[in-house]
Amino acid sequence: MSATDATSRRPDEPSRSRLRAETPPPGYWRRWTADASAPMPLTGGIAAMTAPSPPAATGDAPPEPANDAGATGAPTISGRLHDTQESPYRVLIVEDDRGQALFAQSVLHGAGMQAEVQMQSDGVLDAMERFKPDLVLMDLHMPGRDGMNLTLLIRQQPEYLHLPIVFLTGDPDPERQFEVLESGADDFLNKPIRPRHLIAAVANRIQRARQRVAPATLRTTINTETGLPTRTYVLQQVGAALQSASSGGLFFVEVGSALSLRERYGYAAFEQLMNQAGRRLAEMAAPYPVARLNDNSFLSLATGLDEAALEAQAERLRDGLTGNPFPIGAGETLNLRSSIGYTPLSLGFPDAGSALEATERAVLQARLKGNNLASYTPAQIAEDVPKIALEDGRFELAYQPIVAVAGSEQAQYQVLLRMRQPDGSLLPASQVIPAAESAGGIAQIDHWVLEHALYVLAERQSQGPSLRLFVSQSPRTLARESHAQWLLDTLAERGIEGTSLVIDLRMADALIHTVTLRDFCHQLMPSGVQFCLSQFEPGREADALLTQLPLGYLRVASRYAGAHTDPKLRDELRGIIDQAHRAGLQVIGQQIEDPQAAAAMWMGGVDFIQGNLVQAVGSELGFDFHNAVL
Repeated sequence: MSATDATSRRPDEPSRSRLRAETPPPGYWRRWTADASAPMPLTGGIAAMTAPSPPAATGDAPPEPANDAGATGAPTISGRLHDTQESPYRVLIVEDDRGQALFAQSVLHGAGMQAEVQMQSDGVLDAMERFKPDLVLMDLHMPGRDGMNLTLLIRQQPEYLHLPIVFLTGDPDPERQFEVLESGADDFLNKPIRPRHLIAAVANRIQRARQRVAPATLRTTINTETGLPTRTYVLQQVGAALQSASSGGLFFVEVGSALSLRERYGYAAFEQLMNQAGRRLAEMAAPYPVARLNDNSFLSLATGLDEAALEAQAERLRDGLTGNPFPIGAGETLNLRSSIGYTPLSLGFPDAGSALEATERAVLQARLKGNNLASYTPAQIAEDVPKIALEDGRFELAYQPIVAVAGSEQAQYQVLLRMRQPDGSLLPASQVIPAAESAGGIAQIDHWVLEHALYVLAERQSQGPSLRLFVSQSPRTLARESHAQWLLDTLAERGIEGTSLVIDLRMADALIHTVTLRDFCHQLMPSGVQFCLSQFEPGREADALLTQLPLGYLRVASRYAGAHTDPKLRDELRGIIDQAHRAGLQVIGQQIEDPQAAAAMWMGGVDFIQGNLVQAVGSELGFDFHNAVL
């Protein structure tokens, strides 16, 4: 098809008139100036066709240099959602006919858009990942996957769920058009199409899509429920401050007695109280931002503040809560007690997660002080205390099978950390982890454990039999923004199935760091990684975690292993299992040492058991799941 398609021109109409009528309005292309000067190369072995130079109107000023937004392809958010500084529209043309593809590409380039052609259906997803289009212009009939099957494939990718897909085809069958729309397409254009119609249809679709995204981008800096900046936004500001070596400090504010307040006044009143507390803290911290971290804690960043004034700023935040009563209930008021840990930014933290970890450790000290304030002090390790070093081979991994009560050939183990001392004895994780947290080395240990677990999964996957590993991680480690991306990259690089990894989240940690853990989980969910809430015991806050976190498994607390000797404990266990199953979770009973305990778990409806009855903790992965009999 050419730009002067005979089927779209009357016999008595001169071709010159048709060309002029279909030319984009003068100056239309100049929105993106130099970005429209040359077409993108065609993929699939087809050479690019040079787009015609846009017509220059008399008196037009010379083209201005392309702005940064145009160079990077990222839209600039300003007072207007769509202006001359916005990046060029990017269109991926999926068309196997060379003539049709070059025609559409040339027309769109002439309108100032960036257009790339993909002529083979099996390369479309790769082209989308590389080119990052604003819209896909799709042909219906192609060899291999046709347009509808390709659209279904694209819509299965979460990142392309709302990407505009427009079909351009000469198929006149209205039933086929309905099928196209049902497959997930947004619009249907008939060939032959006039260039102006093509430009308008594509531009309008992309403009509406960008207008939908732009307000959402702006809203991500403000939590609509609290009216405060979002946690993510403030942590980004922390990272930027650390990178630029700004002076100032980071403050962690923890409201005391949160559990008793929630139990006394109820969830709704407690949330209203915490929102009031957040607004009060924002007033006291102004002009510095305050974000709510989780149920009863807040984070404030004060850049540019003299470090000598950090304690005074912490006192101001504390007194803002304790010195002014908050209304709650009918005519009732209360003063909130808080503990505040803070740290100077000048201590050389590598990232925002490390700085946040430092303030959390400081607030633990603040709880014990009379004024409820504490500044973070880096741990000083005495010279005569043995230093924990990963490279000397002292850390080891051990494994314990997790066996399905109903029988299954799925091999799955819990990964346990051990530290071998110089005398050959082994310290369990219950001793190693607290020491590592106190010394500030928990993130290093977590990374080491997960790295070795991933190595085991990659090795086993290459051998054939499937394997699933449950690996514990600290919330301080999961709070690091780089940790989630590292894990995603490692899974992809080594070709590890995400479903073979289950991250264990301890309930005590989850109650305090719900927001942090939820953010981490949502980053990992698209890869298939699953999550288990461990050491579970029922309670109002604990029960809420079952819906707040995207869990797949629940491991009950070890005390329920004695349910066969205590009728009250047995009934409580059954209630937990029923609740978990209603939430779609599978339940693991742990520390099962004898047949009676296993029977009680089985009668309660538990899905998996682990403990010495099945097999003691060991260094091998040789348990026979196929012939396991409970």
